[in-house]
Amino acid sequence: MKKTIWYITKYFSPKTSSSPGGRGWFLIEEMTKAGCDAVVITSDSNNLVDVPDLDRRVTEHTVSGVKIVWLKTLKYSVAKSATRILSWFHFEWNLFFLDKKTLPRPEVIVVSSLSLLTIINGLLLKRKYKCRLVFEVRDIWPLTIVEEGGFSNGNLFVKALSVLEKVAYKRSDLIVGTMPNLEEHVRAETGLSLPVFCIPMGVSDDHLSEAKELPDAYVQQYFSTPKFRIVHAGTIGITNALEVFFEAAALMRDHTDVEFLMIGDGALKAHYQATYGHLANLTFAPKISRDRIQSALAKSDLLYFSVYASKVWHYGQSLNKVIDYMLAGKPVIASYSGYPSMINEAECGVYVPAGDVDALVAGILEMKSKSAEERAQMGARGREWLLSNRNYPKLAQDYISLLFKDVVR
Repeated sequence: MKKTIWYITKYFSPKTSSSPGGRGWFLIEEMTKAGCDAVVITSDSNNLVDVPDLDRRVTEHTVSGVKIVWLKTLKYSVAKSATRILSWFHFEWNLFFLDKKTLPRPEVIVVSSLSLLTIINGLLLKRKYKCRLVFEVRDIWPLTIVEEGGFSNGNLFVKALSVLEKVAYKRSDLIVGTMPNLEEHVRAETGLSLPVFCIPMGVSDDHLSEAKELPDAYVQQYFSTPKFRIVHAGTIGITNALEVFFEAAALMRDHTDVEFLMIGDGALKAHYQATYGHLANLTFAPKISRDRIQSALAKSDLLYFSVYASKVWHYGQSLNKVIDYMLAGKPVIASYSGYPSMINEAECGVYVPAGDVDALVAGILEMKSKSAEERAQMGARGREWLLSNRNYPKLAQDYISLLFKDVVR
């Protein structure tokens, strides 16, 4: 008999003609290949990925052996809005009244945040089917909106989410997070030593096979000059903490053999161009499609990412950007103050304190002082470590071993 998993999450990124899919998809796909019977229950209210246009309250699709149950849900365009919260409640309403008789009976139900409200339906379904309930944490709420969203701990919404978070930790049979130090947070919130495990972001075969070369004109314009090139690729927004990158460029403007290259687009791009666009050692390049990211990163010398100093990072990171960077086989420098993982484990780069421009400049100069061969070896270690430890077939097997075994509480 197959091991049946229900994976319930409001936000799910399936494989489509224009997207290879996200972490949840890759894990569920690999679990199906391993013999599990998987059902995904999700919403069409996700403005970050391609979702089908639904004309009914419930629509079922089967993709690569995975049954996806789409619930038509109130949409929103602004993340920080009341409509987003109403959309959460709408999803829970539709989930509660979903006719589940046609679905295979679950042995395990995984409730994946966000939204935290789904844990209520999860607990009801656990009781109904007498199955195991797993709480998967992809984003630590309400901590994230307090630390980075400007909300107060005294906010009634934050207090309600905090109660739900504690219920989720205490009443679930297992807690799985994408961040490696989640156990410390769970212990601090509950005062209990609960079973907490890490199944992080990973790399899929699609990451390897989808790579395309950059157009010649793009390469000629942005990668043809023989300089030591520090690259940030991705969104240029308020959460990306990029001030340090630009300030480092300003401090190093006399280093004529060094170039800072910003690839991407976002709400703050125009602001940064207006403020720092006069720097001769700083270049803004247009956004490129995901299937060409690896080509751009491979032509760089040093890859950069940054975060703000925040308690959120005390519990670790598992970022798609770091996956992309390590896969490119290039050394990484990160403005990051938090629980270290991946880069330090693979010995493929360095962390400098978040927000410290002088430390970033010193780190860049140290990397530049290394020989090209040393940097190549460093980058190769990162790629090798990633492919060995963060491939989705392995992560899915690790997950299956957790889902279908008794864990002592």
